[in-house]
Amino acid sequence: MSETIQSKPLPSFIEERLDFYIQDLIEPNENKKHLVLGKRPPCNAVVLQSNDYLALSHNKEIQNAHRDAISQHDDNVVMSAIFLQDDESKPVFETQLASFVGMPSCLLSQSGWAANVGLLQTICAPNIPVYIDFFAHMSLWEGARIAGAQIHPFMHNNTSHLRKQISRHGSGIIVVDSVYSTIGTIAPLRDIYEIAQEFDCGLVVDESHSLGTHGPQGAGILQGLGLTHKVDFITVSLAKTFAYRAGAILGPEKLAKTLPFVAYPAIFSSTVLPQEIIRLEKTLDVIRKSDDKRDILFERAKSLAVGLKRIGFTIRSESQIIALECGNERNTERVRDFLEERNVYGAVFCRPATGRNKNIIRFSVNADMTAAEVDHVLTVCQQAFAHPDLEFV
Repeated sequence: MSETIQSKPLPSFIEERLDFYIQDLIEPNENKKHLVLGKRPPCNAVVLQSNDYLALSHNKEIQNAHRDAISQHDDNVVMSAIFLQDDESKPVFETQLASFVGMPSCLLSQSGWAANVGLLQTICAPNIPVYIDFFAHMSLWEGARIAGAQIHPFMHNNTSHLRKQISRHGSGIIVVDSVYSTIGTIAPLRDIYEIAQEFDCGLVVDESHSLGTHGPQGAGILQGLGLTHKVDFITVSLAKTFAYRAGAILGPEKLAKTLPFVAYPAIFSSTVLPQEIIRLEKTLDVIRKSDDKRDILFERAKSLAVGLKRIGFTIRSESQIIALECGNERNTERVRDFLEERNVYGAVFCRPATGRNKNIIRFSVNADMTAAEVDHVLTVCQQAFAHPDLEFV
């Protein structure tokens, strides 16, 4: 047995900082772990924690294409993508994804986080107003912060408040998600586009939770609404329906010529590798042909949402993301344990992903979910709703 490695004492101010996190986020919980860490699901559990909405992570076509690419590519260039911006080095997948979504150009990034931070760092000059939905993904907030922009939040999906903010602070950049990752609501994109036009604002839409699931052949909500050519920029994480890793920024050709040399995440990260891009290409092919899976996905999501509303839950979802709103940390822990003891596993969202005492347990529905599993989740949630020690907002 190896001896325990001893580390040197930390400076006291760092110790205090780490102790604060332990006392604030871990020690108060019954299991002495962070609130997101419950039990490990057994093999017979209904697990609704993954963003793999079309259940593609175990798709044999995709796995085989990836495996073959790994064995065949011995010419990997492990360097920043800044050195790979000539026409010969550009991945074909970027052109394919741009065409699929309906935008002039596409740039791959290491993640959805890198895509959002890199885009906003590039297009936001210091002191430019950025109007951001209160529920927008944290990476969008961080991108605006890094850019030094004036951040003006507006109430969730509240176009009247958005209009008031722009009237007060002037033309800027509007930033929204198409599908919001916490409670599954959908942005009123037509109304937001009209406001952007009226006030000469730029418009950024993160389609991470709708690309692959919504629109014709999964091309996204904007494509389905006929709005793709009317927004300025679209960002996506390819770790959701694409069930892998990487992100993408879609926009005008001028962005493709500038962002790789301006955005820090693009400059100071290694490029996505050829075998990874081949996997993404095959995944896009599969997504195009997955209308049957999309039909099943939304049939299951509708059944679950309608059933939960019938029980008495407040369900705001309009998508495959469905949230039980549980309030404070202690109650959320009790709800989590109650569900997990009955083989229902959702994902706990708490600080900093939500506000204090605004915790949720998120159910991410996927196309492999059966009608029997929906019934089981509803049965367990009915018991939870009736339990005297559990509360729901």
